[in-house]
Amino acid sequence: MAKKNLNIGMVGYGFMGRAHSNAWRRAANFFDSGYQPVLKAVAARDTAKAQSFADTWGYESVETDWRKLVERNDIDAIDICVPNDLHAEIAIAAAKAGKMVLCEKPLARDAKEALPMVRAVEKAGVANTVWYNYRRIPAVTLIKQIVDTGKLGKIFHYRASFLQDWTINPDVPQGGAGTWRLDVKAAGSGVTGDLLAHCIDTAIWINGGISRVSAMTETFVKERKNALTGKKEKVGIDDAAAVLARYANGSLGTFESTRYARGHKALYTLEINGERGSFMWDLHDMNHLKWFDHSVEGRLRGWTDIMVTDGEHPYLGKWWVPGLVIGYEHSFVHQAADFLEGLTTGRPTSPTFREALETTKVCDAIIKSGQTEKWVKVG
Repeated sequence: MAKKNLNIGMVGYGFMGRAHSNAWRRAANFFDSGYQPVLKAVAARDTAKAQSFADTWGYESVETDWRKLVERNDIDAIDICVPNDLHAEIAIAAAKAGKMVLCEKPLARDAKEALPMVRAVEKAGVANTVWYNYRRIPAVTLIKQIVDTGKLGKIFHYRASFLQDWTINPDVPQGGAGTWRLDVKAAGSGVTGDLLAHCIDTAIWINGGISRVSAMTETFVKERKNALTGKKEKVGIDDAAAVLARYANGSLGTFESTRYARGHKALYTLEINGERGSFMWDLHDMNHLKWFDHSVEGRLRGWTDIMVTDGEHPYLGKWWVPGLVIGYEHSFVHQAADFLEGLTTGRPTSPTFREALETTKVCDAIIKSGQTEKWVKVG
């Protein structure tokens, strides 16, 4: 059967713009659906850079104003890959124009800003999703599938950490194209919204809702030069966070995130412990999953290393033969493929804006707890 074109309008051309563009280009090559993505247009303020990006990735045209992109009749879906402070205005306008909306994480700077986005896409009835890509790494998806079967029994603990080291130097500026994540006005928060949001999204997806949190947050460098003005300004984001959490299912959670862990560029780890078994996973060894099965005879009991490359594992039947690994970029391909399949079947692609709002609420609670040094109820 002939596939229906899905015309993509990309807003932004940075790191995430590349990741998303690659996903759209590859999804239909490996995954079957009723839709064929078409890279129709990219919007960015810098015409020369936008044109260079369009030429590299195969976009048919360029706009210098995202509003014109949203207004175009030949655009079906708006893919938002710009700083967090721009998400809400673009997403709401796109939904009102009847466009499908895909938004980079976090959904917005806080829940107050995110809620109108949720209402807009739901009122318009348009397909929507937020790019929390790590849940679509096959090993992580496998954890979700096995937990859903009840094989682990009652869950006691879920812990995760995301460690980086790229902002230790106090000369790193805040603001501007490359370092907007250090500017609270653009980002909303620091490691909580940038890194912990990934951990929290996956935790909620696998282990259910988080009811309360208690957090320590710290800003190690109090002032940084603004990349746009050259003036030193107070830093408003959190450089590090350590979090205790209680889940609705009675289990306990711990989260840690920092950009001050020297030697770590992107160390994301998670572990879940149940009465009958446990899982451990590490982004740096993303195709391997550690599994402990307590039902095994005591003499043979121990941690098992599962190489998640078999056709029976999530997504991998569409890729290579068993034993051949995939990488970080494939998690975005999987999300694009799921979105196309969702359009074909009529099923929403998780996380929807509504689901991603819950992650933002947890992030808000973490920031509030860090400021007040008290337990905070989520939402």
